[in-house]
Amino acid sequence: MTTLAQWVEVHRLAVAGREPVIARYVGDRVAKVWLRTSRFADAEALATATLTLGPDAGAFYDLGWAQSATGRPRQALDSYKQALRLYRAADDHANEAATLTGIGLAYNRLGDRRQALTFYERALPIMREVGDRGGEAVTLSNIGGVYAGLGDRRQALTFYERALPILREVGDRAGEATTLNNIGLVYAGLGDRRRALAYYERVLPIAREVGDRAGEAVTLNNIGAVYAGLGDLRLALNFYEQALSIRREVGDRAGEAVTLNNIGRVYAGLGDRRQALTYYEQALPIRREVGDRVGEAATRYNIAMIHRDVGHLDEAIGELELVVDLERQIGQPNAAETAMLEQLRQERATAQQPDPSPEQG
Repeated sequence: MTTLAQWVEVHRLAVAGREPVIARYVGDRVAKVWLRTSRFADAEALATATLTLGPDAGAFYDLGWAQSATGRPRQALDSYKQALRLYRAADDHANEAATLTGIGLAYNRLGDRRQALTFYERALPIMREVGDRGGEAVTLSNIGGVYAGLGDRRQALTFYERALPILREVGDRAGEATTLNNIGLVYAGLGDRRRALAYYERVLPIAREVGDRAGEAVTLNNIGAVYAGLGDLRLALNFYEQALSIRREVGDRAGEAVTLNNIGRVYAGLGDRRQALTYYEQALPIRREVGDRVGEAATRYNIAMIHRDVGHLDEAIGELELVVDLERQIGQPNAAETAMLEQLRQERATAQQPDPSPEQG
């Protein structure tokens, strides 16, 4: 029986010998295994090598998946759109639907939820037409994620609960873990942290069983958030640090920034502002690097609050001005943060007024 390592060597030789048919077939098989086990950098390198032999739908799709999973949704969109064009030209409906779902996921990660929903809704009838039950379940779960992002948690729960039995039916353990995680997030958003924790604790052994390191990191991060919400900051820190280690291991830059930001918030809650600032300042360049403007605004706001708390009003105002501008750019203005900016400007103006001259005796 051929081992994965042997397939990798076959792919290397096929690329070196300019044998595109073999390289594409073997590369796609290996990449799919690596993508399911969070070896995103390896899958990306493999797909990139395959593409040196010319355009290939499977390689573009695998590349898009790796880019999306590691926090580069704009690059992922480019790759997925190349794959979509080639799959449509080949009249490959099953892979067309899978690629439409990937495009939807990339748009969702960019914060364009309406566009994400459009692509998911294009994918769903094709998946049903070709009998792709697993793809249908993943797409239902992704639609649930869009509704969660739009704040419609009940509708999100409806789609997640439609996806879950199909995922179990087809034996997609990784997809089941992701959907359970998402249900936990909904309950956390509804304020039912204990119920959320129960879902996360069902997910962790599944993610470990199937080797889904990225999913394991997501779950550890989510558990940390529950404990932070319950006020157990030391335990939250423990889970966040486990998540951070895995996210760095798998190259999940966007997830790394999320967890760094969360660790900063824990230290802020513990009163260690210097350490909090250290973590926020690690998160910020990553959020800018991956194009996460929503996350960048959140981290800058946290930095502003640290500066405010230590009396550095100029620095706090500078950060808040950037926050308000970012929120305006993405069409998500926050009245409370704009009000905070005006309040700090007034405090600075008051502080800069000269003291009244002492009365002359």
